[in-house]
Amino acid sequence: MSAEPPAKLRLDKWLWAARFCKTRALATDEIGKGRVRVNEQVVKPARELKVGDRVELRQGVVLRTVVVRGLSAVRGPAPVAQALYEETPASIAAREAAAERRRLAPEPAAAIDPGRPTKRDRRQLADWNRWSARVDDDQGR
Repeated sequence: MSAEPPAKLRLDKWLWAARFCKTRALATDEIGKGRVRVNEQVVKPARELKVGDRVELRQGVVLRTVVVRGLSAVRGPAPVAQALYEETPASIAAREAAAERRRLAPEPAAAIDPGRPTKRDRRQLADWNRWSARVDDDQGR
């Protein structure tokens, strides 16, 4: 008996086998949150995929579009998983542009002054009026 690839496969199983999600439960959660679409339709985890279907999935801030090239109910090594789909050229370009934007973005921690305040900084903090009402304000009396 030879193990013949299935003609149709559940979407959550395929996302797990193609290594887009670490577990089927995570794949089901992603589908339930509306982050995965098949042929531009919102779907459920039990949706059956066929070869040639177009799957759009959001990974972080990146929207990836892949075309199903193979079906497998078994999670195999990464090269085998990558043979199950083909990413569209527009999706590759968008993913690379997002990576470039992240690379060129300023480091958020650079805006924070490092270390403890200097003596001058502490004096300025002490002079800062922390209260909304002043004691010496007689309000026009």
